[in-house]
Amino acid sequence: MLTDRYDNPISTSSATARDLYVSAVDKLLEGAPGITEAFDAVVAEDPGFVLGRAGLARAHHATGNVAKAREVIGEVRGTANGVTDREAGHIRVFDLLANGKTKEGFAAVVDHVAAHPRDAMVAQTSTSIFGLIGFSGLPGREAEMLAFTSALKPHYGDDWWYLNQYAFALCETGQVDKADTVIDRSLALNPRNSHGAHVRSHIYYEAGETQLGLSYISDWLEDYDRSAVMHGHLSWHAALWALQLGQTDEMWRRVDADVKPGAALGMPINILSDTASILYRAELAGETVAQEKWREVSAYASRFFPEPGLTFIDYHAALAHAMAGDGDALNRIMSGAKGPAADLLRDAAQAFGAIARQDWPEAERLLTSLMAEDARLGGSRAQRDLLEFSLLECLLKQGKSEEARRLLALRRPVLADTHPVKGL
Repeated sequence: MLTDRYDNPISTSSATARDLYVSAVDKLLEGAPGITEAFDAVVAEDPGFVLGRAGLARAHHATGNVAKAREVIGEVRGTANGVTDREAGHIRVFDLLANGKTKEGFAAVVDHVAAHPRDAMVAQTSTSIFGLIGFSGLPGREAEMLAFTSALKPHYGDDWWYLNQYAFALCETGQVDKADTVIDRSLALNPRNSHGAHVRSHIYYEAGETQLGLSYISDWLEDYDRSAVMHGHLSWHAALWALQLGQTDEMWRRVDADVKPGAALGMPINILSDTASILYRAELAGETVAQEKWREVSAYASRFFPEPGLTFIDYHAALAHAMAGDGDALNRIMSGAKGPAADLLRDAAQAFGAIARQDWPEAERLLTSLMAEDARLGGSRAQRDLLEFSLLECLLKQGKSEEARRLLALRRPVLADTHPVKGL
């Protein structure tokens, strides 16, 4: 029987289909351009190859086309007969995820990975900050992500995809030096792995290597297709470093060309969160942000995420609505907050509303209340600095500059000299 790159048996008799499948899986794992097209080619070569068809559903989901993912996995579920246990696991996991049943989906992933630990297509759903653990909204999610990836270590060894995921989990739990060594090995094995470049960017950020980070990601992006899933977010990293270095013209060039709605070609979740984040980080640093920019991202949030659903998206949408002055949209998020982190989302949304009306004591109270558990909101430490710096601004606006300096030195010491908030 033919096997995939991880030595898992696959039920196609076509060597060509096998080779196309291996290539398609690698494209998904590395965030390369043409992921769905790669799985389309697998299905065209062998329409009866269940893993190819289930993989196509996952590819649509991973690139933001949830409706198409549901359609494809529904067809697979309805027509697949006599499947193997591993194929059944793919169908079950990707069906649950495409239909928003993330709690059940994660339980299915855990069961599947226990039986098939080298099944990276299923394991990858839970290994990054945008995975099922990362978006769980539960306490301790960073430690759980490290535990999940660490348990896979005996099964993957010196594999570029695994090393990339392990490095990110190390970075997010503060083990930056160890993460640095691990990601170097991953990128040595696959230099064009965009998720590896992404982790390398986070490690530079956490190490305070601003100029090195900007130079690295600028060079890396030169040969990365704009249509690829990570292009916009990597451009956000570049824009953020340019802002930190005072290169505001470069920051706006990146935002206008590759980050904001209408320019970025990536997933809506990244377009919304990256744009709202960089606009507010710019305001905090003393840049003037045109109101039209806020209205644009607020309208985008209302179009793609009209109802609350995922906390990470919702708190960025709340920021955009508050800054744009759309009180109705902001209230929908506060009243409709759901999930394990709904309490934190309501505090964050109310805090942004208070900031918009310059009620600094109220904003300080609300932001302070969520800081102990802000990881539950989702996103990386770099992304959650938006909340850290918002609290610093609230303190500075009330004349509490010494308290703001002490707070930054205590919670984000590596960034203490970067002057992220004007007047600090």
